[in-house]
Amino acid sequence: MTESYFIFPQIDPIIVEIGPLALRWYGVMYLVGFIGAMFMLNRHADKPGSTWTREQVSDLLFYAFLGVVLGGRIGYVLFYGWQWFIEDPLYLFKITDGGMSFHGGLLGVITAMFWIAKSQGRTFWQVADLVAPTIPIGLGFGRIGNFINGELWGRVTDVPWAIIFPGAGPLPRHPSQLYEAFLEGLVLFLLLAWFKNRTNKPGAVAGMFLVGYGISRFLIEFVRQPDAHLSLYWGFSMGQLLTIPMLAYGTYLIARRTKNG
Repeated sequence: MTESYFIFPQIDPIIVEIGPLALRWYGVMYLVGFIGAMFMLNRHADKPGSTWTREQVSDLLFYAFLGVVLGGRIGYVLFYGWQWFIEDPLYLFKITDGGMSFHGGLLGVITAMFWIAKSQGRTFWQVADLVAPTIPIGLGFGRIGNFINGELWGRVTDVPWAIIFPGAGPLPRHPSQLYEAFLEGLVLFLLLAWFKNRTNKPGAVAGMFLVGYGISRFLIEFVRQPDAHLSLYWGFSMGQLLTIPMLAYGTYLIARRTKNG
């Protein structure tokens, strides 16, 4: 009986629109995540003895933002929308069609961190271990944005907290967006906050982020509705396959760097 489940309301994804410009819920959530990361990094820069200045943090945030946007879109096209790109190369610029990929955005941020490390005379791991604990903020709020938009819903289920998303049909589904906001956002944030104070080995914090995110995403994909235009591969979704290299390399970083320094 659908009457026993919460029916998700139709929420306009656009908060306000002025001419060709539109302020969207999803963009606001990313902005909140960006502000949260900026607060954490500036706080680190202000600590006595810090090797970072606010100006250097500003440069890091700028290039990381570019990495998220460009990498996220290019990644989505490569991993999830290649067939549409082949049919229409301009699909790459239609950012409202399909959105962005986390794994592509991560590759974009990694590229930005390499650039910052080189330009500021740091090691890559000095930058990565600083940035990693801030990423869950954007992940958590980004998934809340997905929930508000009523997109990226879960698979059909009969759990008491299931939700009927109008865009997904009449059947109740897992609110997988909230699962991800909780695990990839809050839980991962707390895990990294705890772990970074218990290691000083280069790369270990970044490795813990890769492992924490990889486990969370891999598990949630079992209740998240796969993309309709993509098949499962050996029973696994594209999202799960993309997390396997993260898990492997993150485990390697934690084990090797913690053991050998």
